[in-house]
Amino acid sequence: MTRRLTMAQAVIEFLKRQSVERDGNRRRFFAGCFGIFGHGNVAGIGQALQQNLDFPFYLCRNEQAMVHTAAAFAKMSNRLRTLVCTSSIGPGATNMITGAAAATINRVPVLLLPGDIFARRNVAPVLQQLESPCSQDISVNDCFRPVSRYWDRIQRPEQILTALPEAMRVLTSPSDTGAVVLALPQDVQAEAFDYSAALFEERVWTIQRPRGDAGIFRRAVEWIRQSRRPMIVAGGGVLYSEATEALSRFAAQTGIPVAETQAGKGSLCYNHGQALGAMGVTGTPGANILAREADLVIGIGTRYSDFTTASKTAFQNPGVRFININVAEFDAAKHSGLALIADARVALDDLGQALAGYQVSGEYRGQIDRFRAEWEQEVDRIYGLGHGPPISQGEVIGAVNSFSRPQDVMVCAAGSMPGDLHKLWRTRDPKGYHLEYGYSTMGYEIAGGLGIKMADPAREVYVMVGDGSYLMMAQEIVTSIQEGYKLNIVVVDNHGFSSIGGLSRACGSGGFATEYRYRGDGVLGGETLPVDFVANAASLGAYAVRARTREELGAALSATRGQDRTSVVVVETDLNQRVPGYESWWDVPIAEASEMEAVRTARREYEIARKRERYFL
Repeated sequence: MTRRLTMAQAVIEFLKRQSVERDGNRRRFFAGCFGIFGHGNVAGIGQALQQNLDFPFYLCRNEQAMVHTAAAFAKMSNRLRTLVCTSSIGPGATNMITGAAAATINRVPVLLLPGDIFARRNVAPVLQQLESPCSQDISVNDCFRPVSRYWDRIQRPEQILTALPEAMRVLTSPSDTGAVVLALPQDVQAEAFDYSAALFEERVWTIQRPRGDAGIFRRAVEWIRQSRRPMIVAGGGVLYSEATEALSRFAAQTGIPVAETQAGKGSLCYNHGQALGAMGVTGTPGANILAREADLVIGIGTRYSDFTTASKTAFQNPGVRFININVAEFDAAKHSGLALIADARVALDDLGQALAGYQVSGEYRGQIDRFRAEWEQEVDRIYGLGHGPPISQGEVIGAVNSFSRPQDVMVCAAGSMPGDLHKLWRTRDPKGYHLEYGYSTMGYEIAGGLGIKMADPAREVYVMVGDGSYLMMAQEIVTSIQEGYKLNIVVVDNHGFSSIGGLSRACGSGGFATEYRYRGDGVLGGETLPVDFVANAASLGAYAVRARTREELGAALSATRGQDRTSVVVVETDLNQRVPGYESWWDVPIAEASEMEAVRTARREYEIARKRERYFL
């Protein structure tokens, strides 16, 4: 039995019938499609969506933003659901490349369906076509290849018979997921074909929980029992595996302390007895000191980014060994570690049984307790600094953290705020902390907040965004209002790029070109530019207010809670009042030759610090 459909209609019919199942729980994998129509998809995918009203379509304002929304939705759903994104050929397609890169780097599934140039070629060059003198089989969509986990161009309507199952295999893979791109030539989208009805049958993709090799598991148990100063580095894999309760039990049972990466923050509640908080460049003193001294590091679901390893300076014990629990062989092999290819929750439960009776020493527990107590005092100090006005960014974080409820979600992505949040935010729910830090994409915050709210409408979402990121991509405020998904947005206005400004000063460059100022005397050193973020947000349909003090910020947050639409609170902060770094370093190369004394001084310090970088062989 066959059904005669256009290629585009067949794609949507297939996507509607895909489900995933884990632990006996089944759900639809695709929750709908975001898009903007142009000549490259309006008569193909657009028409197919129009006749499939049971597959919701969402109109966004920017193609990059819709991919961020889809990625945030998938991340909030522990990669068990996602959204489709469609665009026309040309700038609409290339706008999605940044979103695709972010999704792939962060290992979250998104399906992108950009239109493409004519497969039959006879009318070429068509509008927005990139011509090549050496090949006719190239378009701007080839730019997606290096930032996608799976890429295909559908030149004939029957090619989706093999392409769509392969796309689903990658999208539902715990180890290989990321952006999947199916480039759809605009003429082929509209071509009809007699598709087998079997293509449109309900299909369930089972998400497995692999158990590691028995021999490697036994060695891991031996290494843990032999260790005297073990520690756990919890990454995003803990959250995606829904292993937070298993980690909590294991840490309490053994006394092994836990430090968290950006993606793994929330693996333990902040007040758990073994929770050291943030790890690495943006880490806490306790986490970084114990990492420096650790004889065994148990990495769970982490890819060991440079921020986690402090550019390979974090682990200084000469005899340190690594046990890497990960579903991805690529990550499990890092640092020449003992690679236990396993699901995080399964591995933790199995380790808990195998390590019955094992605990770290009382002396080590005492050190953990002391570091935890000292850090809580430091967080209280920063939250209650009483600086300004303008107030400090740490105080803003404290106000939002204190006002929000445990089940609420905070989202951020770029600038100085992610580092401060990693250190200071007191997580009380595994899904309460949402950072896009694999790509640290300016502009992700509001679009990502929308995806989070769509994934779990019962939660309040607090978007923490700097003025730089806001100016890059604030327009999805309109989409949130269009769809009735309320966001609580806090715009931190420090009149520039605070993060890179601080880094520039540390590199001896004095914050060059990192503040929003008028041009004066040939440089951007004039008066501060007056940007009215309250008026801007209100013009997009949001409820918007300004806060100048900590007390006004608290009142503004209270006022937004009673609103039924997206609300924006704008608060000015002191660019120079920063949260310190603690016991860590990041490799940012300094100019080896310069006429500036500050740069030469920074270079000398850099050369000393770099000597601590290690190879783990």
